[in-house]
Amino acid sequence: MKMQDLRSANRKSKIGKLKWAGLLMLILLLGYVGMAEAQQPKKLWRIGFLSSMDPGAYAHLYSAFQQGLGDLGYIDGHNVIIKARWAEGNTERLPELAAELVGQKVDLIVSTGGTLTALAAKATTTSIPVVFTAGGDLVRVGLISSLARPGGNLTGLNLLTTELGIKRLELLKETFPKIRRVGILGNPANPNHAIQVNDTQAAAKELGLQVQVLEARNLNEVEAVFSKLSEKNVSALLMLPDAMLNAHRERSAELSTKSRVPAIFEFKEFVEAGGLMSYGTNIVAVYRRVAVYIDKIVKGAKPSDLPVEQPTNFEFVINLKSAKQLGLTIPPNVLARADRVIR
Repeated sequence: MKMQDLRSANRKSKIGKLKWAGLLMLILLLGYVGMAEAQQPKKLWRIGFLSSMDPGAYAHLYSAFQQGLGDLGYIDGHNVIIKARWAEGNTERLPELAAELVGQKVDLIVSTGGTLTALAAKATTTSIPVVFTAGGDLVRVGLISSLARPGGNLTGLNLLTTELGIKRLELLKETFPKIRRVGILGNPANPNHAIQVNDTQAAAKELGLQVQVLEARNLNEVEAVFSKLSEKNVSALLMLPDAMLNAHRERSAELSTKSRVPAIFEFKEFVEAGGLMSYGTNIVAVYRRVAVYIDKIVKGAKPSDLPVEQPTNFEFVINLKSAKQLGLTIPPNVLARADRVIR
């Protein structure tokens, strides 16, 4: 090889090495920038969890809520911080607890355990997004503007508590065709109470049933109501949806069995605690679903633009152990319709 050709080959070799070195440095630089961007701290969302319930009795629902978040990649203490406040059945504490969460500077509030909880959150803040689980006529009680466009800073999931009350009454009549007078137990402090009573009375009339309205604002009044059921000549009981009543589900189930009056409740938790029957929304699925709304808001969606979701998953549960204690027989056609039978 001539000297000139050799020098040309060496120059090309050096140029090639320089190109590869430059390319390698570019790759390393881009990787470093990518790592730096990945390591940039994202906003750590502080989520307030406000409930009218007792943390022990409803731990499974709180767990379902956390599982829903986990399915979407949100882990408490890692990339979100959850501040939970429980009223433990004392709904009068809800405004105080909601204000406490606002004082903690949370970025979002999850309101659970009934319409009163959501109303307390709404009255406390007009700027912090609120995702609720609530039932009844949410428009008539002033919680939202409409299901399609809730408006303001609230959105969430409707439990259809009032609408399903009519179905519960029908199930009572089908299971016990001879009943004539049904007691409906509710809390007059509940903003949906009057609506629930009116709708139930109208449905009872169509079924040929008489209605005895029973009211309780606390556990003492619940116990007083059950102690006087025989005086009221009530042959069956429909418990209206309410946060206070839900908070005392075990005692309510126990009292209904002792009174020897067949009762139907909103959620399966009453039946698992010893109640006879329940028909309602799958509340565990609802609490898990809350996470979907949180994810949308974290990603920039406005609560006012997120339609309130209606449930599609309902459960009919029967406790045959309780039926035996009451000396009752559940018709085969009713048992066949049950989603779950506790034996």
